Amino acid sequence: MNKVFFVGAGPGDVELITVKGKRLIENADKIIYAGSLVNKELLKFSKKECVHFNSASMTLEEVIEEIISSFNNDELVVRLHTGDPSIYGAIREQMDLLEKENIEFEVVPGVSSFVAAAASIKKEFTLPSVSQTVILTRVEGRTKVPKLEALEKLASHKASMAIFLSVQMIDKVVEKLMLHYSKDTKIAVIQKASWPDEEIVIGTLENISKKVNEKNITKTAQILVGDFLGDEYELSKLYDKSFSHEYRKATQ
Repeated sequence: MNKVFFVGAGPGDVELITVKGKRLIENADKIIYAGSLVNKELLKFSKKECVHFNSASMTLEEVIEEIISSFNNDELVVRLHTGDPSIYGAIREQMDLLEKENIEFEVVPGVSSFVAAAASIKKEFTLPSVSQTVILTRVEGRTKVPKLEALEKLASHKASMAIFLSVQMIDKVVEKLMLHYSKDTKIAVIQKASWPDEEIVIGTLENISKKVNEKNITKTAQILVGDFLGDEYELSKLYDKSFSHEYRKATQ
């Protein structure tokens, strides 16, 4: 039986799509891609007769209509989303409509921009004695944020944070973060993580707004903040010679 595939395209670098995702692109009859964010170089993997639709100019109803049309013709449809489709991908509303039409679908995960951003600056979100929690969030814009998830409330946990879709409001982000973080807390802004034209800005809460504004970074950027960006942490027990676990006995 035919099936529709929601595929995570990864953060930008075409080599960061999964093997499964690439194979589906190569075999697709129709690809509906998030044109404002997906690297169009990925479309070069598709066969010549594959039809491409840029969903940036389409409504939800138009996207679903194209999917249903191809599905009914027994064609392979790939709905290509940036990063991982489960994070700010707006796929739930699409999947619910497909379920109503009894159309089977599958979600293929991808590399999210927040992990690509951490890789770009060579940092680890979960450092022993520093943070064992990662919060993914955004500040309120045209899309509302539940009151209990306001940035200033989440910041009170002092966890590692990856803030999506908010760099255009960097002053507001800093204002809310400084209710709990000190002004010298390190913060990083990574625009287009893993792309050839990636831009990295690192500073503190005191100066990051100025640095970001000087670089004119207003979209497609991750904001990473927390003590994990610092240099103080405990060594992991995983490789500690005095720590026993299932696969290794302590040597002292």
